[in-house]
Amino acid sequence: MGGGDVERLIQMLSRLPGLGPRSARRAALSLLRQPQTKLLPLAHAMEAAAQSVRTCSVCGTLDSTDPCSICSDPQRDHGLICVVENVGDLWALERSMVHRGTYQVLGGTLSALGGVGPDDLNTASLFARVAGGQVREVILALGATVEGATTAHWLQERLISSGVAITRVGHGVPIGGALDVLDDGTLAAALSARRPA
Repeated sequence: MGGGDVERLIQMLSRLPGLGPRSARRAALSLLRQPQTKLLPLAHAMEAAAQSVRTCSVCGTLDSTDPCSICSDPQRDHGLICVVENVGDLWALERSMVHRGTYQVLGGTLSALGGVGPDDLNTASLFARVAGGQVREVILALGATVEGATTAHWLQERLISSGVAITRVGHGVPIGGALDVLDDGTLAAALSARRPA
């Protein structure tokens, strides 16, 4: 492998989120030191993923089947839809194993500054699923940002007439969090979302 190929590998790795030039060099060096056990298996896995992974036509997640394994799982509660901004949010909820329903991945949030409008979000299948009559509750699990709040409000306005329960995830004090280090917005959200002790 020539120096140009090594530099190209480093440049490609440095484009990944969380990897800067130094981290990319370390990763490349680790891969190149053991090409048979690290580099080639990674290259094969990436090629296979590029060929087989697609967007689920029901919820918008990434999977090798369509509908995805979550949407096609009869053990999931299909009357409960958790709306998330992106696939990473879905993966985080799945890792925590706290949600046994299905999902809707919007692919972003409304943002006037970012040029993201309602037509740019993956909402058509959400509205179709709700209109189908099987959905009892839609959980709006969007970030505690201006864009997340705007998107949640917009979705709530469109879903309110359907009769389904619309809930939002709680925002506020994290487990193990000390009040004196939290920002004002987090403290305000925690106080306004209080519940009986």
